[in-house]
Amino acid sequence: MKRGGAGLAAALVLWCAIPAAAQSVQERLTACLACHGENGQSNMPLTPSLGAQPVFFLSIQMFMFREKIRVVPLMNQMMQGISNNDLNALAAAISKLPAPQPPAGAPDAARMDAARTLAEQNRCNICHGGNYAGGENVPRIAGQREDYLAKTLREYKSNTRRGYDAAMADVLHSVSDEQLGDLAYFLSRLR
Repeated sequence: MKRGGAGLAAALVLWCAIPAAAQSVQERLTACLACHGENGQSNMPLTPSLGAQPVFFLSIQMFMFREKIRVVPLMNQMMQGISNNDLNALAAAISKLPAPQPPAGAPDAARMDAARTLAEQNRCNICHGGNYAGGENVPRIAGQREDYLAKTLREYKSNTRRGYDAAMADVLHSVSDEQLGDLAYFLSRLR
């Protein structure tokens, strides 16, 4: 964790020292990967892994951060002043990082089966794909950090985080908190 904290501090110093217009895509990418993981897999709690995310999804998210449509102060600051061309180039570079790997060790088979059934009943695979790799404007959730998935699912359910439409809140309306935890467990362990 200390190594990640030092990397984050160095990236933020670099980020703040260079005017937004002068930052290259590579400099911005370095700053992004200080938190989101240089190999596309985050090691920071509650910070999503970005490896293998669909390029269009990444572009939309960065646009939303830049325009403060999605408010996360650090991300809003990081995207401040980025041009559309650089935003798209950054999204393309990030999307080429390897997909995150699930936690080591054998998962609890009963919990995986129950959550798989729950995911199918709620048709998670319709938007996120049969392998949960996402596509276009839908994120990859296979292999994502469990803590981040649980937090995000709870935010969608409570409507404190909004998607492009009300689909996520509608789908999660009848899902219990325990089941949200099981879905996060299941999805984080998919390849």
